[in-house]
Amino acid sequence: MVLNQVRAVFFDLDNTLIDTAGASRKGMLEVIKLLQSKYHYKEEAKTICDKVQVKLSKECFHPSSTCITDLRTLHWEEAIQETKGGAANRILAEECYFLWKSTRLQHMILAEDVKAMLTELRKEVRLLLLTNGDCQTQREKIEACACQSYFDAIVVGGEQKEEKPSPSIFYYCCRLLGVQPGDCVMVGDTLETDIQGGLNAGLKATVWINKNGIMPLKSSPMPHYIISSVLELPAVLQSIDCTVNMSA
Repeated sequence: MVLNQVRAVFFDLDNTLIDTAGASRKGMLEVIKLLQSKYHYKEEAKTICDKVQVKLSKECFHPSSTCITDLRTLHWEEAIQETKGGAANRILAEECYFLWKSTRLQHMILAEDVKAMLTELRKEVRLLLLTNGDCQTQREKIEACACQSYFDAIVVGGEQKEEKPSPSIFYYCCRLLGVQPGDCVMVGDTLETDIQGGLNAGLKATVWINKNGIMPLKSSPMPHYIISSVLELPAVLQSIDCTVNMSA
């Protein structure tokens, strides 16, 4: 396979290369077990975890004002207090948070077939990991799944002035690799950040990973390609090059 036209591929991390959502669910199950067996929270255990999940989904993190550990411990503290009442229980909140976090990281694995795909692609194009989020959290995930050696560069949004979908972070990635936006493809699972960002920056193509077959809203950004697994990417890259060659 010769990929003359595409020179670089930018990959999202969470739920693109690793199953962050699945790992988080496994972490929540461990916390439910802890709360039920050690603290005898029967029905309340799941309610607490559900409340934390909602708080995580609405999370607004500003590293200048707090650290991610304090913020997420507070999620657990609030969820426990909202469910059980009484005084805040910081010690239990910390126990729940660190169990969820450690379990989650244990299950953040780069699958063997994904490793093989990245290894083959890197023979033809430059690869860059581009992930949004708090720098501590994202660096811990990168360390946990041991993906560093598969990429020419790794860029964490929380370490930059702006994150996806801002064009600036994509231009920064291009400069790192010595390529132009029109040489690059963005691959990710989130329309609002990965796909919109790739479109904003004028990349050659955007590839949306739609694992659940959901129908995007009409107002959503429109990706150039839609696949159900990142493993389908090599075929897409080949078709992009064929299209470019035919139109040349």
